[in-house]
Amino acid sequence: MSVVLAGTMLKVLESFFKPVVLAILLAAVFYPLVKKLNAKCKIPWMLGIVIVYVVFLVIFTGIFNLLSTSLMTIVETYPKYEERFRTIYHTLQNEFSANSNSGVLNFFFDFNQDQTLLENISNQLNILPFLKNFALNFTNSLVTFLKSTFLVLLLSIFLILEMKSFKAKILNAFSSENNQKINDIMHRIASDTMHYISIKFLISLATGLLVFVCCLIARIDFPLVWGFLAFVLNFVPTFGSIISWAVTTIFAFLQCYPHPAPIIFIAIAVLVINLVLGNVVEPRIEGENLGISPFVILVSLSLWGWLWGFMGLILAVPLMVIIKIFCENISYLRPIGILLGSERHA
Repeated sequence: MSVVLAGTMLKVLESFFKPVVLAILLAAVFYPLVKKLNAKCKIPWMLGIVIVYVVFLVIFTGIFNLLSTSLMTIVETYPKYEERFRTIYHTLQNEFSANSNSGVLNFFFDFNQDQTLLENISNQLNILPFLKNFALNFTNSLVTFLKSTFLVLLLSIFLILEMKSFKAKILNAFSSENNQKINDIMHRIASDTMHYISIKFLISLATGLLVFVCCLIARIDFPLVWGFLAFVLNFVPTFGSIISWAVTTIFAFLQCYPHPAPIIFIAIAVLVINLVLGNVVEPRIEGENLGISPFVILVSLSLWGWLWGFMGLILAVPLMVIIKIFCENISYLRPIGILLGSERHA
């Protein structure tokens, strides 16, 4: 009943919980940086926060401006890509028309010669409604996120300010018998959570940068867009990497057809980057104790995607890792933490 009630509250109070959760995750990423500036460089806590957030805002603004410029360029050069698409489209349409009577083709795709290729695909696979809904949900999520950016930044700043005195608050709030135990549990939860979020952020950033460099090498247009797409979608396990790879490869095909070399290079390079960073580097850095069961990942993606849309897909795994860490550090919830994990405990 508690779980159902919590899920209902998360759905109904979506506009309230989203900024709070984003602020907590952002604070978890920036807190170690502020702490290092305070400990090693002897910079006052408040000044360290100002430095970290100013650098972040400068980088965020620069990337946002570059992305806006790239997207405007895409809109302006749309006729060029539309013409290339028409050329490829007519080639494929002729191939489908020439083989429309083959038994294998009819088994997979009922081709109607009175309709265009796109109409056939749309009618058979019902793609257009899906794309419209996806684009609408993505746009709404992006607009909502941009509107909430100021609130998220403000909440995260105050949260980092509170973190400095959190230990003292626990010591004053609880009896001497329990305060040290509670402090140890909260420290482990915060430490493991910050470790996971920081590693995930850095791996996603490395993925985006490498995809950006590969697109530059292959001379694919708008490399910043594909790098940013790889960075964002890397937070969505498995499916995000697949979508990023597919979209980037399709655009490379659209731009470079009929020259196969850049298309093959981009397809292989993006695939290798995602496989190596996602399946080799990331697990080694994070450690097995932070692993989540693949089944739990799929369930969490479905659940958080239904609750919070596209933003829920990005936050699904970080939130499940936080829940797992929380359960593992509390004795009577430890069995749940073990069941959520990907490894068998002795």
